[in-house]
Amino acid sequence: MPMVLLKKLYQPVLLKVNNMNGKIAYTILLTTLMLVTGSCSKKSNNTKEIPTPVIEDTKGDGFKNPFVTDIYTADPSAHVWADGRLYVYPSHDIDPPRGCDLMDKYHVYSTDDMVHWRDEGQVLQASDVDWGRPEGGFMWAPDCAYKNGTYYLYFPHPSGTEWNTTWKIGVATSKSPAKDFKSQGYIHGLESLIDPCVFVDDNGQAYLYYGGGNICKGGKLKDNMTELDGEMKTMQGLTDFHEASWVHKRNGIYYLSYADNFNEAGKFNRMRYATSTSPLGPWTYKGVYIDPTDSFTDHGSIVEFKGQWYAFYHNSSLSHNDWLRSICVNKLYYNADGTIRKVIQTDINGVKK
Repeated sequence: MPMVLLKKLYQPVLLKVNNMNGKIAYTILLTTLMLVTGSCSKKSNNTKEIPTPVIEDTKGDGFKNPFVTDIYTADPSAHVWADGRLYVYPSHDIDPPRGCDLMDKYHVYSTDDMVHWRDEGQVLQASDVDWGRPEGGFMWAPDCAYKNGTYYLYFPHPSGTEWNTTWKIGVATSKSPAKDFKSQGYIHGLESLIDPCVFVDDNGQAYLYYGGGNICKGGKLKDNMTELDGEMKTMQGLTDFHEASWVHKRNGIYYLSYADNFNEAGKFNRMRYATSTSPLGPWTYKGVYIDPTDSFTDHGSIVEFKGQWYAFYHNSSLSHNDWLRSICVNKLYYNADGTIRKVIQTDINGVKK
């Protein structure tokens, strides 16, 4: 309120003050009135901001899936590295298949716009693994991590002919995200389980998750990224865990996503998730974020790229064969409370399925 207006408004009151110096009384009363008036006009710090609305097309995001069509790929692990590109590390279904027995010869794919994808070529195969199964094959779902100038490719592979009891989590390293990977042995002290996921937290601490057969375990890795730092612990609080663990972090909350055991009316694995304030739980189950595809299995990852979150997964829409799968991606959205909205899957024409 302008000073002149204040003087005019309260002049009658000021004239009545005659038991003290007029100027002092005038100054005290005027200052008090200005403070009161100012505090009444100040904005409250408790005002809640209106969240920005999420623009989501219920008909789908237009992504043409699958986005790799020249070979069969599954189990996509997606990461964004320092060069600004998004890289996907999938497994490779060999055609003709024999279940999952013949899976081999990992390829890496990258993009800078989520539309144009580049096949970076083959980066590792069973014959490169000197400790591995003599008959080869069984190069299942991999993951990749980066620390201190080195890329670490983690992969499940049996060390013996009796493959189901001799699974190891192998490690290959490179100074590049998509070439020159060399096998460095495997992580000792683990059970015969599959599906490694390595999450590196904001403070640089790396965590390994793996599982299968309804078991999910997690624990710390040492700084060398190839040894356990303590015991692996069973992840508590997950509902109907089957395999395919993946961990990401958003707004200080950890999300553990995974495939379940769903089997109804010819439909199979769904992708579920749980959250925690700790990277090793306990976890609070939240729900399903990807419904069954047309494949007997599913395995996915979640990553943020250029301000948008994405869900990767696979289906069998190209081959119509459960063991010749193809990797897909669609936009992923969160609700205001941090829960994940159901992913809208799209087909090869970019249309909602």
